[in-house]
Amino acid sequence: MSSAPPPVATLHKVWIQVVVTGLIIGAAFIAVYVGLQRDPEPRRLPLAVAGPELAGAARSGLGDAVDVTQVAGLAEGAELVRNGDAVAVVGATSPTSLLLEYSGASGISESGAVRQLVAGLAGPAGLTVEETDIVPLTRYDARGLATFYVVFGVTLASFVLAQGLTGAAGAVRLRHRLYAIGGFAVVIGVVAATIAGPIYGSLKAPFLLLALSLSLLSAASAFATKAMGVWLGPAGFGLAVLILTTIGNATSGATLGYDVLPAWAQAVSAKLPPGAAVRAVNDFGYYDGSHAAMPLIVLAVWALAGFGLVLLRQRAAAPRVTKELPVEALSSR
Repeated sequence: MSSAPPPVATLHKVWIQVVVTGLIIGAAFIAVYVGLQRDPEPRRLPLAVAGPELAGAARSGLGDAVDVTQVAGLAEGAELVRNGDAVAVVGATSPTSLLLEYSGASGISESGAVRQLVAGLAGPAGLTVEETDIVPLTRYDARGLATFYVVFGVTLASFVLAQGLTGAAGAVRLRHRLYAIGGFAVVIGVVAATIAGPIYGSLKAPFLLLALSLSLLSAASAFATKAMGVWLGPAGFGLAVLILTTIGNATSGATLGYDVLPAWAQAVSAKLPPGAAVRAVNDFGYYDGSHAAMPLIVLAVWALAGFGLVLLRQRAAAPRVTKELPVEALSSR
């Protein structure tokens, strides 16, 4: 007759840690996402202005809300808009009217802010404003949110993968876990690019460049998550959710444009993988990749740093054992 299994002794610090981590993540998610939407204000919104007189009026009338670049004419300013160096260009077409050419691809928050600012500048002077969207969003991304959802999805999937593989450390060798992360990054990048690009037509970036950007995002997110997990344990995964999924996606500039984010969010936006990926995808899609190099470098640095920290942790965990084990034993790790 078999005896009943012994009762489980509850380690209270274990469930307390899990509950506290969940509360912190939930509160942070709500605080960051809702907080950023409360009262967005433009801060140094890049605006090209044709002519010295109008440029001076924009600087004095709009203050720190815009960062004015004076250009010789509308054509020169439009080139800045098409390269992603300005959200809009404004210039006089007659003594009583202005022409505003803006980039709808910069997002509803930024294009809407610049349209409102120029209208506020023209109104007191009795000027009318004619508007033209010269870099419009693709037809199948009417609100400019496709990039956010794709980046969020890839980041979340990569986090889940890294967490699962770390939990399976007892059954999967380290090198196979690293191979899995690398292979997954390539596959999820291609799958996400295929769905959002050729199938749905929601992202305009060339397919290979889109897949590259999303694959680097996955590698950066997964390796960073795994590194935090192996160094900090369960708290590391909570930290990864906080940095990558919560703060990273909220400040990416995909739902709320970079130039209307508060100063603290602007400071971290381009330095975190989601923000870097949003910039790369949008830049390849709408601005001919004119500023895509730095976001790709940021993603590569995150991926390589995470990979290196995982190997460093493995080496630090058993420095003596690796010297004493035979080659056959090392090959099984």
